[in-house]
Amino acid sequence: QVELVESGGGSVQAGGSLRLSCAVSGYISKIYCMGWFRQAPGKEREGVAGIYTGGGTTYYAGSVKGRFTITRDNAKNTLSLHMNNLNPEDSAMYYCATGFDLRADDALNAPVYDDWGQGTQVTISS
Repeated sequence: QVELVESGGGSVQAGGSLRLSCAVSGYISKIYCMGWFRQAPGKEREGVAGIYTGGGTTYYAGSVKGRFTITRDNAKNTLSLHMNNLNPEDSAMYYCATGFDLRADDALNAPVYDDWGQGTQVTISS
C-alpha cells in the first residue's frame, strides 16, 4: 500500500499559477504510474496528468496540455503538478494517485489506480 498526502491547493485569479505537491510513502518501489486527477462538483473524476515511473513518459488531458506539467522527485518521494494560466474551469478537488499495474495508455484512467490521497482544493476566480 502507498500513502499519499496532497498540498498546495488554494484560491487564485484566472491567469495565475499554482503548484500542487503529493508526498508519497509506503511501497514506493512497486509504483508503476503516478497521476493527478480532479473532480468538480457534479462531475466525474477526470485524469489531468500521469507519469510512468520507468521511463518518465507523461500524459496530459487535452484541456491542460501546454499549461500543466507533472514532475516527480525520486529523492524526495514527491509528485508535483505545476499549473499555469489557470481558468475557472480548472476549479476542482485535485487528487494524486498511484498504480502498480497499468497499461501504457491507462495513465489518465482513474479506475485502474490503486491508492489515492485525500485531495486538495483548487479554486480559480474570474
